[in-house]
Amino acid sequence: METEADRIRIFSRRALLLGGAQAAVFATLAARMGYLSIFENNRYTLQAEDNRVSIRPILPRRGLILDRKGYPLALNRQDYRLAVVPEEVEDLEATLAAIRQIVPLDEDDLEKVRTQIKRVPGFMPVEVARDIDWQAFTAINVKLPNLSGVQPVQGYNRYYPDGEAVAHVLGYVGAPNEKNIEKDPDPILRLPGFKVGKGGLEETFDKRLRGRAGADRVEVNARGRILRSLGRTEDTPGDPVTLTLDRELQVYSAWRLQGEAASAVVMDVHTGEILSLCSTPAFDPNDFSGGIRTKVWKSLLGDERHPLLNKPLQGLYPPGSTFKMVVTLAALEAGITPKESVVCTGRYMLGNHGFHCWKRGGHGYVDMRRAMFQSCDVWYYDVSRKIGVDAIARMARRFGFGEKFELPLPSQRAGLVPDTEWKRKRYGKAWLTGETLNASIGQGYMQATPLQLAVMTARLASGRTVVPRLIKPEKPIAPARPLGIPEEHLAIVRQAMTDVVNSPEGTARVARIRLPGVTLAGKTGTAQVRRITAAERRSGVLSNNQLPWRYRDHALFVSYAPVEAPRYACAVVVDHGGSGSGAASPMARDILTFALAQERNMDLPQRQTFGPQQAPSAPEATGATGNIGPVAGAEEAAPASSSAAPSAPAAAGEGQVTAAAAGASGGEAAPAPAPDAAAPVPASHGG
Repeated sequence: METEADRIRIFSRRALLLGGAQAAVFATLAARMGYLSIFENNRYTLQAEDNRVSIRPILPRRGLILDRKGYPLALNRQDYRLAVVPEEVEDLEATLAAIRQIVPLDEDDLEKVRTQIKRVPGFMPVEVARDIDWQAFTAINVKLPNLSGVQPVQGYNRYYPDGEAVAHVLGYVGAPNEKNIEKDPDPILRLPGFKVGKGGLEETFDKRLRGRAGADRVEVNARGRILRSLGRTEDTPGDPVTLTLDRELQVYSAWRLQGEAASAVVMDVHTGEILSLCSTPAFDPNDFSGGIRTKVWKSLLGDERHPLLNKPLQGLYPPGSTFKMVVTLAALEAGITPKESVVCTGRYMLGNHGFHCWKRGGHGYVDMRRAMFQSCDVWYYDVSRKIGVDAIARMARRFGFGEKFELPLPSQRAGLVPDTEWKRKRYGKAWLTGETLNASIGQGYMQATPLQLAVMTARLASGRTVVPRLIKPEKPIAPARPLGIPEEHLAIVRQAMTDVVNSPEGTARVARIRLPGVTLAGKTGTAQVRRITAAERRSGVLSNNQLPWRYRDHALFVSYAPVEAPRYACAVVVDHGGSGSGAASPMARDILTFALAQERNMDLPQRQTFGPQQAPSAPEATGATGNIGPVAGAEEAAPASSSAAPSAPAAAGEGQVTAAAAGASGGEAAPAPAPDAAAPVPASHGG
């Protein structure tokens, strides 16, 4: 039988065990509390601070892009945006619906957000809306505690005051994609609303233009409501980039080319500085900066005039009769005298095949000077047969043909200067005399960019190996080395170019410049993009107006002024414009008139300003201190003309020209080119 002493002993033992367990628990808790308060103090202090303080990033302003006089071509405007972090959003559709009650979003906007969220990592913010007004921005901030994963962002929007006029040179900005993030570990790319350069100078100088982000520290309560500001670190704007472009001339040139698929390049003949680099039609880079709509993008891709193509650098054209200055100099170097003459009857016979002159009835008696300013094809057929294509090719390369220049723009093309060795390597066949005749008038396999035509003209005017420049140098540019061509040879070509414009028999009389004491020199060119058959010649060659646009001749004109003291060189190419004298030369005349009148402080021609009209008048008004293709995808295949090269970021291979060379069918026929080759095009119509 259990006694009272036994019960007391059992109770005492159990009480001791329970007390010991309690003491162990309390000791463990005390030790843990001591460890947390002493050894983990910094960690939990920081976490508590993070819960109390919210860091709101301030996107940096991109550096300004300025013209040669300091006028901003690309600047920044403050805007307000909304972004969502996918992994922090509890219910995406409910969140978007709540945002939609405050910020106007259509179904396309919502679908774009859904698609983007599927493509990016969960931690990467996705922009929902941009450029929202202050009232909507504050309303979102009030409801922020109930909108998990939503980030209001105060930033800057890239703005291009002159819009389309500068699109191909500057490019645009857009949200970084996964490839951008993989290549560049900079955490700034993950900030909601941050943009990187895409195409043009924006892409080339992206890291220089980016700047460094700032931050706004605010105190929030447990529900995320802002209580007060704790301090602000301002962003650091990117560095400026100053170009050689003249903004007024650039805008005027773009306006003058408006309505045509065309390109124009204006250079300083002594320094090589590019004052204008225009391509029309173009796109508005402001549309891309905010995220271009699918409908607009498809219309750009489907336009046969190729608005996404930077034609001065990427368009390939037969240089046509503008190439005859090079052939003339090659002939002089080979010992052909200026008195070398032929009788042009409108046709030149090679074996049993006739090569036609652009003037159907012929030019009659023609010497070197007359051949050039009247653009007689027959004289060049005869002379090129005597000197050979290799002599022509060597001279062409001295004038910049077949060369890529060191410019900070992507996807420049080198064109093609064919010779006997090139054909042997490319086709494994010998060069034919008929191909030499085609090359002598800038046709056949010959291909050049408008930039190369401008460089050729600048070198002719200066006698030096001028190279194009787009970034304004900090120090004066040293004179380029001489071409090594006798001055008397250059004088013959320059005089002939002067006669082209100013002689009663010249092919570009319409291009005479109307400024006192100023004479313009130039050369017309008209390059075919289709073959004219013998049957069509017998029945009557169709005029350009009778043909579909894509089968009309290209119009070219190269020029420099003043002849008395050369300063500016200009090349204009009008895609399928018909004739160099009718379409291209008036444009070049007006552009050079504007440049010279501006230089001499004369009244400037009236012109339309491209893009939005609220452009600030000085860099200080741009929201930043201090101081290039379309989005991914391939442009559709181009027509037979070589102007249809793919856009820079979307290049899908070299553009092709497929028309057979007129005058190369018969005993001296050129072989059919391989599918991936630059095929020859027909003989030119001269000027």
